[in-house]
Amino acid sequence: MAEIIAWVLVPVLYLAALSAYLVVVPALVLLRGLALAAELLWGHVRLLIGVVYRRTPEFRTLPPHRPQDEEVKAYRNYFFGPGFRDLRQMLTLERQAYARTTGDSFRAVTTGQFVAPARHRALTVPYGLTLYLGLCLGAVLAPPALAALLALHGLVLLLLSAGARLVAGTLRAVDRAVLWVRRLRGGMLCPHCFERVPYPAYDCPRTTCRRRHADIRPGTYGLFRRRCACGQGMPTLLMLMSRDARLHAYCVHPHCGKPMNTDAGHMPELVLPLIGGRAAGKTQLMAAMLLALENAASGGGPAFTLADDDSNANYQVLREVLRIRGHTLATQTALPRAHSFVLGTGRSERLVHLFDTAGERFVDRDGTDALRYARDARTFVFVLDPMSVKAFWTSLEPAPGPLLDRTLASTVDPEEVFGRSVQAVAAMDAPLKRSRLAVAISKTDLLAEHGLVPDRLDDSARARAWLSDGLGLRSLVQAMELDFQEVRYFCTAAVADENGQVDASIARFVGWCLRD
Repeated sequence: MAEIIAWVLVPVLYLAALSAYLVVVPALVLLRGLALAAELLWGHVRLLIGVVYRRTPEFRTLPPHRPQDEEVKAYRNYFFGPGFRDLRQMLTLERQAYARTTGDSFRAVTTGQFVAPARHRALTVPYGLTLYLGLCLGAVLAPPALAALLALHGLVLLLLSAGARLVAGTLRAVDRAVLWVRRLRGGMLCPHCFERVPYPAYDCPRTTCRRRHADIRPGTYGLFRRRCACGQGMPTLLMLMSRDARLHAYCVHPHCGKPMNTDAGHMPELVLPLIGGRAAGKTQLMAAMLLALENAASGGGPAFTLADDDSNANYQVLREVLRIRGHTLATQTALPRAHSFVLGTGRSERLVHLFDTAGERFVDRDGTDALRYARDARTFVFVLDPMSVKAFWTSLEPAPGPLLDRTLASTVDPEEVFGRSVQAVAAMDAPLKRSRLAVAISKTDLLAEHGLVPDRLDDSARARAWLSDGLGLRSLVQAMELDFQEVRYFCTAAVADENGQVDASIARFVGWCLRD
């Protein structure tokens, strides 16, 4: 009888307990579903931290990125590629984490409630089925939330990337505007190859690195700062480079690659070519011009600073030659390097390039074609040696006293030099009609000793008349005034006294040449 009662009572009690359990099933299902969803969402947070911040190997499953040449030298800005790569990484890892987490949860319920339960299956099976329902609910609730988070991530990344590109474009436009204000719309002049460089390449400032970065402007590799592969930061704008922190600039043309002036791009540039035949006195005149500027700076005039080591070394030699009243060596026929200096301070600061070219290039068409720097000049200097004119010697009458040393005269006819030079410069599309020409009549210190120059050395009209009537160069004078907008004539004496003071004619000549 007791057994019969047990067989009847136990099922009844079990069914009653099961019925009571069904009341709390929805709550259990909801709690388990929310727990799974919360676990998945927390996993998303951990993935976000791992992919974006920690960047350890377990958060890297995409194929390795193949860096471009410039990426070996600098780190890409996060919003110019790496951000979207991280988003793709998160999508891949999120799918894997979702499948792994839900799968592990179902397997844990199967093992703990069905395969190897700790209690009787009559108790664990209903609870296991409840957990199954909760896991199914969580598996359904989590994807929309995860998708919303990923979509929000993508939207924020897209907006920030668009903002970064807008900032980069604005900074580039501002930088370009500054270059226009500095009259560098065509770029900066390379003192070696004479090509205009839109933007120089710069070396990393760290002495142990020296990676060369081709374009440091705001963009893919940084907005306000570029981070070199060695970790060193670099400014991305010329306006962010202080005078003491300017980077070493290099020409970007593949056939050149030589160093440029560190002041390139930071101030307006002025190109001043010296044209003249062999031994006309160009190098001596250039040395006197530089010394006159240095003397003026020490006397309260515009500041004068040599722009690079090569210019400084050459100038020291030329200044010593002037001091001992010697004669400079003939200029080498190889393409010249500019003698560069910075004149003035503040807003009046300018980078001036003086070009002293071998006279042989002015009578050889192949040589003049290489003088590309002349197309950027708006003021030209034509050095005319009166002793190179045949009429000068034929007009001389025998006179007592020492005669002029004819070996100091240029052997090239000035009309030939001027004609070929103007043709070459015009072929380079230089606007001669809007340019000025300073005619420097050289070696007047020698001629003045014999009374062979006009009385008023500082008078342009007298110098012009002497060239036209005294030396028979009327056709040359007319050609000059026809080809150029403005022509000024100067009698110059490129000499200095024992105190290093240059002849007064040089100061007037330099002042006119460097006038804006």
